[in-house]
Amino acid sequence: MLGFTLPIPRPATILLTLALAGCAGITLHESSGEYLDDTVITARVKASLLAHREVSAAQVNVETFKDRVQLSGCVKSKLQRFEAEAIARSVRGVSEVINDIQLR
Repeated sequence: MLGFTLPIPRPATILLTLALAGCAGITLHESSGEYLDDTVITARVKASLLAHREVSAAQVNVETFKDRVQLSGCVKSKLQRFEAEAIARSVRGVSEVINDIQLR
């Protein structure tokens, strides 16, 4: 044997650790604050799409999860697909854009 013992954590330390772990968002779920941030980002992206005539905002769906924006729907040209992605990338708070827009 090595001749040392591990300290036994106090119950208060265990409870504090569990409480703090419960407040953190995990990869599959968002905290309340993250959800609100994502809702604001989605609204900003949609508003930016509406302001540009190059892209039909009605045909582009926007979903946001942890600052990552996913675009879907259908547009008429590659240029519109590119423009929608560029518009989404320009919105404050967007960390990544996943462009799943299809051409019709």
